[in-house]
Amino acid sequence: MSPSSHYVRCAGLEIHFTEWGSDQQETVVAWHGLARTGRDMDDLAAHLAHRYRVICPDTVGRGLSQWSDDPGSQYTLAFYARLAADLFDRLGITAAHWVGTSMGGAIGTVCAGGLSQPRMKGRIRSLVLNDNAPRLAQAALERIKAYAGSPPAFDTVSELEAFFRQVYKPYGWLSDAQWRRLTETSTRRLPDGRVTPHYDPAMVRQFTDHPHDYDLWAHYDAIDVPVLCLRGAESDLVLPDAVEEMLQRGPGARGLARVVEIPGCGHAPALNVPDQLELVAGFLDGCREAAAAARALSAAHP
Repeated sequence: MSPSSHYVRCAGLEIHFTEWGSDQQETVVAWHGLARTGRDMDDLAAHLAHRYRVICPDTVGRGLSQWSDDPGSQYTLAFYARLAADLFDRLGITAAHWVGTSMGGAIGTVCAGGLSQPRMKGRIRSLVLNDNAPRLAQAALERIKAYAGSPPAFDTVSELEAFFRQVYKPYGWLSDAQWRRLTETSTRRLPDGRVTPHYDPAMVRQFTDHPHDYDLWAHYDAIDVPVLCLRGAESDLVLPDAVEEMLQRGPGARGLARVVEIPGCGHAPALNVPDQLELVAGFLDGCREAAAAARALSAAHP
């Protein structure tokens, strides 16, 4: 199955997204990580598309979406949540499951909590956080800022692929074809003919202008839907003490949160191999079945 490609205006900016399984009733929004694009979700979307409609956006400043002319205020989680709310409205999505890698998980946390974007409260049915937590390790954030804020440029796409293979080695195993697709779907050519990762380097201002943007405990504590946290076993961004705290507060305290460590991965699992795909699909299917059972019980005992 192949995706269809679309463009829509959200919060005054043109946003690109791919859509899979357009004929399905229930929706999954799959949101990528900081310096990546929605095409990172191709394997997951293809796996889910026979039973879910899957929407994979490019965040503003990434991939084929428009770059911001106000990076200081628009490259923030609050603005990304506003984009998500507009995207839901434009696409007629009343509610959806959310799968988010890294930054995409943080956006999902803000949306599901509904504190800074009340339009999204109650519209997230379940939340998968792929190597994301309400508290991130500062040393890893400094590492990310160092490479994301100054993307390298290369004469050839092959050289850029070699760079991606090194910097994203913590993703775990990818086939040669998957590395090539990752490269070709996140490459742009500069005016001098060299190639570089396909994002706006100014997006790193989120960390310099808003140093506490990823401190999300208040948002997490407000979540009242099932949460699955996938932690790369070797992750330097999401540390064990953070996921342990996730199990003690917010949805964790309500018995709604679960943490699974993914072996052989750091930050962040690529969601591209059968075990990872089935883990996410099983969680989503379980949430859907539980909701259907609750509706049936409510109808039988109004």
